[in-house]
Amino acid sequence: MDSTTKDGMQPALLPGSSCPGPEWPEQERAERLARGAALKWASGIFYRPEQLARLGQYRSREVQRTCFLEARMKVGIRQWAGVLGVGSRAGRASLVASLPQSVVQSYLEGVKTGMWQLAQALEAVREACGALGQAHGLLQGMAKAVQTLEPLREQVSQHMQLQALSQLLPRLRAIPAAVAHTQTLIDAQQLLEAYVSLRELELLRGETWASLGDLELPIFEGLGPLAEGLGQAVEAVVGAAGQLAREDPALLVAAVRVAEVETGRTTALEQAPRDWRQRCLRALQEGLERVHFQTPLLPGPGALAGWLEALRVALPAELATAEALIAPCCPPHYKVVQLWAHTLHSGLRRCLQQFLEGAELGAADAFTLLHWALHVYLGPEMMGSLELGPEADVSQLEPLLTQENIEQLEATFVSKVQISVVQWLQKALDGEVAEWGREQEPDTDLSGFYHSPMPAIVLQILEENIRVTSLVSESLQRRVCAMALSELGAFLRSFSDALIRFSRDHLRGEALAPHYVPYLLATLNHHSALSSSVSVLQPDGVVSGALAPVEAALDELQRRICRLVLEVLLVELQPLFMALPSRQWLSSTELLDNVCERTASFCRDFWRVRNPAVQLLLAETERTVVLQYLCALMQGRLACRSAEERNQVAERLQHDAAQLRDLFLDLGLEESLQCAPVLLTLGKLLNLRDPTMLGLEVAGLRQQFPDVSSEDHVSALLDLRGDVSREQRLAALSFLQAGPQPSPPAGRRALFSLVPAPTPAPSSCLPSGPCA
Repeated sequence: MDSTTKDGMQPALLPGSSCPGPEWPEQERAERLARGAALKWASGIFYRPEQLARLGQYRSREVQRTCFLEARMKVGIRQWAGVLGVGSRAGRASLVASLPQSVVQSYLEGVKTGMWQLAQALEAVREACGALGQAHGLLQGMAKAVQTLEPLREQVSQHMQLQALSQLLPRLRAIPAAVAHTQTLIDAQQLLEAYVSLRELELLRGETWASLGDLELPIFEGLGPLAEGLGQAVEAVVGAAGQLAREDPALLVAAVRVAEVETGRTTALEQAPRDWRQRCLRALQEGLERVHFQTPLLPGPGALAGWLEALRVALPAELATAEALIAPCCPPHYKVVQLWAHTLHSGLRRCLQQFLEGAELGAADAFTLLHWALHVYLGPEMMGSLELGPEADVSQLEPLLTQENIEQLEATFVSKVQISVVQWLQKALDGEVAEWGREQEPDTDLSGFYHSPMPAIVLQILEENIRVTSLVSESLQRRVCAMALSELGAFLRSFSDALIRFSRDHLRGEALAPHYVPYLLATLNHHSALSSSVSVLQPDGVVSGALAPVEAALDELQRRICRLVLEVLLVELQPLFMALPSRQWLSSTELLDNVCERTASFCRDFWRVRNPAVQLLLAETERTVVLQYLCALMQGRLACRSAEERNQVAERLQHDAAQLRDLFLDLGLEESLQCAPVLLTLGKLLNLRDPTMLGLEVAGLRQQFPDVSSEDHVSALLDLRGDVSREQRLAALSFLQAGPQPSPPAGRRALFSLVPAPTPAPSSCLPSGPCA
């Protein structure tokens, strides 16, 4: 390669390089341009004088930039060596030798600069170590000097304390007299003057403390109790705010002013602040509670109503006094009216809680407290008054009684009332039972019906207890209503048991009642009165099915009374039906005439029973007579020997049915309710001339009376005919059994199922329906 080519491959020298070497025109031109640009930049930057102060910063920045560029070049050299594959030291040396001299010179200058900077740093460190050593020696010398001056300093401090004490000595001598004077002012309730005197003493104490270097003199030990005594005096005055607002408002204002001035003040001795404002607020609350809710003022057993009535008058008066007299004596931030309302409420609430935790209340006290707390206290006469302004903030008050308290009081009231109701009902029942053995008949009303005040008494007892609870709450009314219905059901069962004992004693002859049946009839009117009025025990809001157990008990009582009445009738009729059927019965009407006469005589007092009970009683009486008739007819005492006798039996049955129908129509029983037409159906069966048609006739009987028995009742009727062969009987019975079981007609009660046939001896055939 020729020399020209080599010169073209050499890089230009860095600006500012002093290394000798060949000069290239491009290098010179680049240097001139660079120097011109640098001068232009520097003249623009340092044009203003204040920028010259930053010249050192710019110089350091340029030096750092130059060093950075040189370092980059060194890295480039190493990379270049790696690209060319020069790995040995000799190779790298030859590579460096082949580089331009300006690059090498620049590298050497950077190393020189670094060495110079390290030397300068080492020198600075050495100078700093020397300076630190000198400072340490000086400090040790000063510490020794300070120790020699310490006694002098103590003497100076004592001298200054003695000087200050000598200046304060006249004032310190007056402290005991000032303390005594302040105590006299406190005792005289001159609170403002006492507070001014106390503050002067406390200022003197603070001045003395500062002058004596935090030294507390024993002469000031009485200021703490003196301040506490003033605080207690302020607290006592504020605690009687209700009375002082009327008699001496100036004293109350003075106490409040003292508390407000003292609140938040920190003494010079850095003691805790005396927050007399909070003490005043507590004193207001405690004084108010002490007036109305102190323990000796709480009511005893039975005195709750009077105590609550006194509170009803006193609490609104207290709120009015607070708003008119006490609030103007206190700062607005005391919120006196709100404080009064909330304090009275919380005190009353606490007293009621204590009262409920004590002995169990009676029914009257429980009811009074519930009504007062839920209605009177929140009503327009007290906390709901329109005269009570919004500053009272009564909407934020907690309920006077918790839900648990209300449930406890309701349960107590119901239990106590239940005990009383049981006693009252038992007395009413005992009085009624005592009248059943009287020599005269039951009392009657103006219409001639048997009458007794017992149903009205029972309903009045229960209804009044339910009605009065509506003044308290629906929940209490529901509880009392459930209790009343439960006790009424128990009373009805007791009444039924009493009737059974009354009947048993009478029938056994242990306690004969002269007017047994009339008193039984009177109890039917009692039943009617209770049934017609029991709905008053179910006020609005009570579950509609709540009366179902009571209605079932009333129905059972009615059936029991009817059964007891009809047992007396059976005793009279059973001997008469012993002769039925017989030849005498076929030939004469005397038998049924006697039955009708006895029945009519027995029913002569039925008109004194009110509807609908009288209709039910007549229907059961008629049904009982018919059942006795059927029982006697199917006993197998008679068998017809000819068609003529069967015709006579049919005519007798027809005649007896008509006679019984007329009898009960005269007694007032509707024909549609009578059972006697069954005799006409039996007469047709007995008078059937073609025995082969018995199957159809028996089927018709079964259709009308599904409870007829094919083996018992039909066989007894066929035996009464006397002309039915074995084959005809079997055919009729098989015809009856082959047909489907018919459903009973609507409104028709069982009849034949109550007739046992045949039996060797007559039996009672009382129904098991409504009167069983």
